Amino acid sequence: MTSPWRGIFPIVVTPFTPDYALDEDGLRRIVRFSIEAGAHGLVGPANASEFATLSDDERKRWLEIVVHETSGQVPVIATTTSGHALATAALSQFAQQIGANGLMAMPPHVVHPDAAGCYAYYQTLASRTDLPIFVQNYVGPVGTPMSADLLARMCREIEHIDYIKEETLPSSRKVSETIRAAGDACKGVFGGQGGIYLLDDYRRGSTGNMPACQAVDAHVAIWDRLEAEDEAGARVLYNRLLPLINYERQYGVALYKEVLYRRGVIPTTLCRLPSAVVLDAEDKAELDAILADVGGLFTV
Repeated sequence: MTSPWRGIFPIVVTPFTPDYALDEDGLRRIVRFSIEAGAHGLVGPANASEFATLSDDERKRWLEIVVHETSGQVPVIATTTSGHALATAALSQFAQQIGANGLMAMPPHVVHPDAAGCYAYYQTLASRTDLPIFVQNYVGPVGTPMSADLLARMCREIEHIDYIKEETLPSSRKVSETIRAAGDACKGVFGGQGGIYLLDDYRRGSTGNMPACQAVDAHVAIWDRLEAEDEAGARVLYNRLLPLINYERQYGVALYKEVLYRRGVIPTTLCRLPSAVVLDAEDKAELDAILADVGGLFTV
């Protein structure tokens, strides 16, 4: 029997060419970079991948590239959130056909169903695929926060609902609540939010985290120390990384791509998200100072 997934499963960002087309070569480079940096699995296209700006065909092509480039080295979790259960199920079936290992989805990110609607959504998805499913419990306005009791009920009652990604607030307490409510019916609760609560989540029983991919090696170094029961050592590394995590929370995808650009992984930092900022000289100067301290954690 395959062991339950655990570890750092970074979300692969979506690079774009100068004319804002999907940069397929850049995407392949990000996959190779993430695996070389120690990723235990790969995830996307999710929020950090600007999935809402991708067409259906682009999302399929994205998955084809990532699954092919990964070539079975680590699990690929395809994120398939759509505006309706049938659309989510169709993209999930495609992901299964091309070799993805698991799925992750939020409830419809526009209509925001109630608890009964969320249950029916995941019930439909699970009935049309054989892959393990992560339920992504994410904050609004994009996410539809769900209670620990609802998450636990879905784990108990719906086949293939095996994992939770917890990103509502306070997320560490929510990790505890969901684990208590679901028990053995849930194979693992992963954190998110860029890894900012990684240490607290881990102590409470979290089995992994899904940050964006620009600092995979640093997150993996922290995780490895936690797994070795070296919380003090993990905290030393976490405290070094924390200024970068904090800055990422201010600028989001623009910051992820700037770091990847500086690390030589992608040739442009262009974003499709209309809310994405263009970093100015002062932003970049602050990032210079942060990376001077964090860079020693980078191994790739």
